[in-house]
Amino acid sequence: MCEANVYLLRDGRESLVMEGVFICKPEAGRVLLENIFGEQKLVEGELDQVSLMEHKIILRSCSGPRSD
Repeated sequence: MCEANVYLLRDGRESLVMEGVFICKPEAGRVLLENIFGEQKLVEGELDQVSLMEHKIILRSCSGPRSD
């Protein structure tokens, strides 16, 4: 399958936001997530990193520092 788990990076720590996500759509400082069960979540933050090998998407809190 192509779904991924989404984590929010805040203060250097990753916290799980949603599992089984197959849609990740950036929307002006927020990201709309939808999982395989049709659940949706709008998260304050922006895309930081996508690892297709690990099925992992990391969002960065808009107020936090970049992890470059």
